[in-house]
Amino acid sequence: MKVFIIALVFAGLSAVAVSVLLNTFQEPSYVAFTTSGARVGDPGHNLVGPG
Repeated sequence: MKVFIIALVFAGLSAVAVSVLLNTFQEPSYVAFTTSGARVGDPGHNLVGPG
């Protein structure tokens, strides 16, 4: 029973550690997939002209 409790504590601690580690490397999708060509507020020159 003692080994089982130790395994549960280790699993919990490792899950928290990996979660914190991933939060430092990952970025939200609105930051990761932002490009200069996807701006909706400035239509620029397109086929139908300025709006």
